[in-house]
Order: sequence, then structure tokens, then C-alpha cells
Amino acid sequence: MSSASVSYLICATPRSGSTLLCELLAASGVAGTPDSFFMDPVDPVWRAEWKLPAPELSRTKGYAAAYLDAAIAAGSGGTGVFGLRLMQKDLAGLLALIGAVHPGAGSDQARLAAAFGRVSYLHLTRSDKLGQAISLVKAEQTGLWHRAADGRELERLSPPQAPEYDFARIRAKLAALEAYDAAWRAWFAAQGITPMTVAYEELAARPTETIAAICRALGVTLPASVHLVPEVARLADGLNRDWAARFRADSAALG
Repeated sequence: MSSASVSYLICATPRSGSTLLCELLAASGVAGTPDSFFMDPVDPVWRAEWKLPAPELSRTKGYAAAYLDAAIAAGSGGTGVFGLRLMQKDLAGLLALIGAVHPGAGSDQARLAAAFGRVSYLHLTRSDKLGQAISLVKAEQTGLWHRAADGRELERLSPPQAPEYDFARIRAKLAALEAYDAAWRAWFAAQGITPMTVAYEELAARPTETIAAICRALGVTLPASVHLVPEVARLADGLNRDWAARFRADSAALG
């Protein structure tokens, strides 16, 4: 098993700014190249690139060890710092994978340390949960998840479709996002972890300063010459604001 000298987990929720945070940390040149390496199922591009064993062997120790080694190498980017973005729903799967290699590790935190060494935890959160829920619904409807600052589409998961206001769907997403954040907080408390809180709003407004603070917490230094400019564009527009106002009015009408 390989490991980085420093590791960190970005504990995130959908549309919380995790792609922006991963991009900026990678652009720092000193904080690894974080991504969602432990999605279920594993990205087929990574499966092929990492030459992972056949999926039917996914519960074996050999498969789990190969997967962890490949993810650590990819998430380190040659910097000695391993970064991982993790959604709350993927935590159990990651812990099970680690358990196949380190069956003796007791707590969740002990398992993560066995796999990744000294681990720092970043809790990425977005205070405007309604805006986050609307962003999620809009992305699912339109198929467009990320756009570059120059207007290019960076990630599209389905053919283009016009967005349509859906009160029930926004309300359901809002409840789910609040539950995910609550689950992270409960897990931190249960594991005795005090994470570094990273606010999406602060990250978007002060990217270089936010990444510099994270680097300091990890024990690495962001070079003074580095000025980070987000390459991922904000997708929120007037429609998002209109939906938010309409949702608040509809919620008030329901009492």
C-alpha cells in the first residue's frame, strides 16, 4: 500500500462548490489533485486508466488494495499531499473498501488513517441551502453541471432541456441537502473530529486567501506568486433568484 505524507478529505454535498474547491486546490500546485475517486460505481475512465481488476472481484482484498493505491496516486498529483472529495452517501462504501485491506481498524477515523495516513478534514458547506437546492434541480433538469469561465461546457450529463420551476422537487432537494450536512456533523461528532469549515461563499469571494488558509492547515505553503482565478463559472442567474423568491412565497402560502 502506498500513502501520501499528508492527506485530506473534502466532506461535501452536491452543488456545495466542491468542483471549484478541487480545481483551486489542484491549481495551487502543492495540495494534490482531489476528486471523487470513490464514487459508486467507480468512474469507468478511472477503472480503465488504473487497470483495476474485474468488477466481480471488487470485494476482495487485492481489488481494494489496487483501488486505494491508484486513487492515492491520482489524488496526490506528485505533490506528496493526497486530496479526496467525498459525498456523504459514498462514505460507507469507502469505509467498506478500506476494511477489506485493514480489517483490524476499529473506528471510521482509524480506518481512514490506516488507508491515508494523517488525515485532515474539510467540511465544505453552503449557507444558502435554498440556492444550493435550486442549483441542483436546475442542473438535473438542464443536464449542465459545470461551465468554464470562457463559456465552454465542462460537464454535461444529459441532453439540453429547458428548466422548469418545481416546488415539490426543490423542497425535496432542500430537505436532502440539509440532511446530508446534518449527517456529516453527526459523523464528525461521533468520530471526535473537528473539521476545518470551508464556506462556499467565502471560497467564491476570496479564492486565493481561502486556499492559502487550507494549505496552512495542511502544513504546506501556497507560493506567494500564486494568484488563483476560478476556471469554473457560476451558473446561477436571474432564473435562480426568481425561483428562490417564488419558492419562499409558495412556502409562506402553505403556512
